[in-house]
Amino acid sequence: MKTLLCLWCKGVGLLVSTVSHTIALALPLLAATIAFEVFARYVLNSPTLWAYDVSLFLFGYIGALCGAHAQLKKAHINVDIVYLAVSQRIKNLFNLLSNVLGGFFLIVVASKSWEKALEAIDFGYTRQSEWGPSIGHFWVMVTAAAILFLLQLSGDMLKDAWQLFTGEPLLSEDEE
Repeated sequence: MKTLLCLWCKGVGLLVSTVSHTIALALPLLAATIAFEVFARYVLNSPTLWAYDVSLFLFGYIGALCGAHAQLKKAHINVDIVYLAVSQRIKNLFNLLSNVLGGFFLIVVASKSWEKALEAIDFGYTRQSEWGPSIGHFWVMVTAAAILFLLQLSGDMLKDAWQLFTGEPLLSEDEE
């Protein structure tokens, strides 16, 4: 049983890490898009129709798809004044409670964004700008980001529940 739980947690961590490192490659593309728009607008005096929308989509992709990575690295905000003052078992309880609440929110986000994606694709919704790009892909990405985050929360919840009930960490520090 422990082996399966460890495999799940490691596999989810690897998936989250791979997706976030891959999408981080879009950062130079985002910077280049913004730099080109500034150059076109102020040097050539000919602003583009597409740069704002592209940069908005890229920023959304980067931010949403890297949220699970922040969870993996335990980089989300925490109330340290309380958290650091309690035992490891109470920390596990805090983590489980916050992950259940976060998971509920992410299930709603995944469900609603999938509905919006299908609607946007079915009706050909576009962004209300001069360029007017399709937005269906963006809602699909929000759904994927929420599911990726849910997967990471599932691994974290397994680790916290294991430690809460056994008193021992599921994975060693080297394995995480």
